Amino acid sequence: MKPPLFTAGVDWSENLNDVAVVDRSGEVVARARVEESPEGVKQLLRLLAGLRSSHRHSRKQVPIGIESTRSLLVEGLRAAGQTVIAINPTVVDHYRGQLTPTKRKSDKGDAALLADILRTHGHRHRSLPENSESAEAVAVLVRAHWQAQRTRQYQYNRLRSLLREYHPAALTAWADLPGRLLRPEARAVLRLAPTPSSAARLTIRQLRRTLAEAGRTRLLDQHADRLHTLFRATVLRRRPGVEEAMGVQALACLDMLDLACATVDALAERIEDAFLRHPQAKIYLSFPGVGVLTGARLLAEIGDDPLRFADARGLRAYAGAAPLTWASSTSTSVTHRRIANLRLKATGHTWAFATLTRSLGCRAHYDRRREQGDRYAAALRHLFGRLLGCLHRCLAREELYDEQVAFPARRPDALEG
Repeated sequence: MKPPLFTAGVDWSENLNDVAVVDRSGEVVARARVEESPEGVKQLLRLLAGLRSSHRHSRKQVPIGIESTRSLLVEGLRAAGQTVIAINPTVVDHYRGQLTPTKRKSDKGDAALLADILRTHGHRHRSLPENSESAEAVAVLVRAHWQAQRTRQYQYNRLRSLLREYHPAALTAWADLPGRLLRPEARAVLRLAPTPSSAARLTIRQLRRTLAEAGRTRLLDQHADRLHTLFRATVLRRRPGVEEAMGVQALACLDMLDLACATVDALAERIEDAFLRHPQAKIYLSFPGVGVLTGARLLAEIGDDPLRFADARGLRAYAGAAPLTWASSTSTSVTHRRIANLRLKATGHTWAFATLTRSLGCRAHYDRRREQGDRYAAALRHLFGRLLGCLHRCLAREELYDEQVAFPARRPDALEG
């Protein structure tokens, strides 16, 4: 297949974007600097349309390579029907090292380099997927939720580290309960008594009322008695003035943790609304171990472009669930893929683990992999790959998950063999 007559590259920046166009011989035939604005998009499209004065030439025949995929310039080009191909910055840096050992970098040079990559190896790079608007909205919310969870964990670690320095009883009070300091009741009690001295003055009635207002409905008296005894125990203490100051710092950390927790909960609600409105939501939810959040994360990373993955093998490789073979001379090794969509890979690990108690077929598949010598993570990764194959088939055929099709019953003679 012949390469296109022209290929373009855009070196994206916050203000002006450098554009370069090369022909089949690699010669730069056009350059420009455009703004990230409607007029900038029109200027770039006029440049591509004027490359050749022929009725057979169309600007849509010129693919554009760019490193950033989330800029408004990319959105404007795709809305105009232009083919945009995302090239990983690491790949660009590798090509730059092939051209010059010093890896000299400039905006104009990078634009020409991106265009040249498409000229020589354009068949190895794919255009951006054509996901629907609803799928992209789910992806935005899911990734915001990922970030909010990271922020929540960071604020949790800050608060825990601070309490360890002056109020260790607050760490042990909820250490055996899910969520620990993230529990609403834990944060409510800490806000009421952020220091050991104020916690020791709490009465059982105050503790019981605070637990009830925070949402606890079971074993209120037992937990109030337990906390009352724990907070009144003799422990090492800071000097009163220092302890009071650290209590003020803890309240500040608690304010940020409360905000982070509220953000995570609010985004989870918005994700549920957006995901359940998507037409493929029923297919995702039909799989064992897939709830609303897991299904939304899968949809966000896989998308709903039917042409993105030609077969399940490509999807498994993208998710890091397909093995990677290294062969050199007489040595061969098979390892798991470290370069993959890490968010999808992490979601797959959680999904595969959840299926072990919800699907007999998944459990049997996992047990077989363990008996064959796979370790825990490898067995879950193989199960995730099997589930992705089933998911690809169901999405392509618009069918719900069927346990008998995904994991057909094995014949006794096959088991003996």
